[in-house]
Amino acid sequence: MATSPAPNRAVLLTVTCLGQFMVLLDNTIVGAALPDMQHRLHTQLTGLQWIVDAYVLLVAMLLLSGGVFADRFGRKRVYLTGVAVFTAASVMCSLAPSIGWLVTGRVLQGIGAAALSPASLALLAAAYPVPQERIKAIGLWAGFSGIGLAAGPVAGGVLTEAFGWPAIFLVNLPVGVVLLLVGLRSLEEARNPNAPAIDVPGTALSVLGVGTLTYGLIEGGARGWTSPVILGSFTAAVILVAAFVAVEARRTAPMLPLRLFRERLFTVSNTAMVVVGFALMGSSFFFSQFFVYVQGSSILRAGLQTLPATLAMVIVSPFAGRLAARYGFRIVVTIGLALAGLGLLALGMVYADTGYGNVWWRLGVVGIGFALTMSPLTGAAIQAVNPQEGGLASGISSTTRQIGAVLGVAVLGAIVRTRQSGGASFEAGLNSAFLAAGGVTLATAVFTGLWLARSKEPHRENSLAEEEGLRRVGR
Repeated sequence: MATSPAPNRAVLLTVTCLGQFMVLLDNTIVGAALPDMQHRLHTQLTGLQWIVDAYVLLVAMLLLSGGVFADRFGRKRVYLTGVAVFTAASVMCSLAPSIGWLVTGRVLQGIGAAALSPASLALLAAAYPVPQERIKAIGLWAGFSGIGLAAGPVAGGVLTEAFGWPAIFLVNLPVGVVLLLVGLRSLEEARNPNAPAIDVPGTALSVLGVGTLTYGLIEGGARGWTSPVILGSFTAAVILVAAFVAVEARRTAPMLPLRLFRERLFTVSNTAMVVVGFALMGSSFFFSQFFVYVQGSSILRAGLQTLPATLAMVIVSPFAGRLAARYGFRIVVTIGLALAGLGLLALGMVYADTGYGNVWWRLGVVGIGFALTMSPLTGAAIQAVNPQEGGLASGISSTTRQIGAVLGVAVLGAIVRTRQSGGASFEAGLNSAFLAAGGVTLATAVFTGLWLARSKEPHRENSLAEEEGLRRVGR
């Protein structure tokens, strides 16, 4: 693969970037369609939470295993399998007659995405062995990811307004078919014969543990927090997570080496990353719903109104690493978390009669704040470990962010449901959720700043560890 002619590498770059674009587009396009899904599928807030969390949960829990699968069984094979599963699941979602079928389709989408994303980056890195060329190729790959995130709200609003929510999934069909046809003919197989064994027990326990916890958090508001089913799910989650820790501590090649968390920098950066996923995904889950249900916007207009947050992230993210290298990791991350927290607190004071001119900047502040944190936090996690473990550290950083996202949708949704069950309006519930997310983020800013003051300041230059991290798992 390293000696492929330039035209073949150009095709590979296009195929891998387009696959990642499709996955990232699905992260944000669904949010714009949630109000239409609620209306047409006759579901409540709980159902909407499962539509989002079913996908994010599987991506979070299988992302590390997806990279190992690609190395062991062939990156082309795993990539195309991921594309096929993701595309078929998208069609299943678009044809879903009920919320149960839609959630099942989203689970399958998550499985496909967890295979597709790390395999696409592994293929790309193998095709560009020269570091300078690799950095440029990865930059294009990341740029397409950003475009997918930014295009999601607008595309979701346009498609849902014109054709209804099934269109947001059906749009993946032509893209997936093209990727499969071109990929089968143009991609070359590559694998790593020294890849570690797949940690099946660890993967299964992590999915079950976080899954049962998510079930309890989402269903608790509807079934009652003291009901036997909910208490049982929380108990099972504790047991499964404890079993996961015990299994990982004894395995020779665990998916999550617990020894890495002995490094303060690694632990603090991943703890902060959980909060980033929690607050960012948990709050953005409600953005379109706020504009539609509280302020009376159309679905298309609501999609456009949420753009300041995603655009701010796309614009600021490429500069976050440079700022951290110049001014110091601790300063940039602390300021970023503080900005995001203040922005969320400001959103918690927005009401039905608040003009959009006094709303958009709050979304922008949230986007800027989180953009300043994610890349430096990943870089810090990589710098905290040995160079040969950089790929694993990057994967763990991505996984912790996704776990935070799962919990954010579940917990903030539970806050809204609890407020509503107590007689409060949906608007009041949203305000409470935004305030809670902002408070947690601000507290994390203080915690991160204080704890990292006692840690060795990481540098943000392109080390071999970071290159390996980018090779193994996408940001």
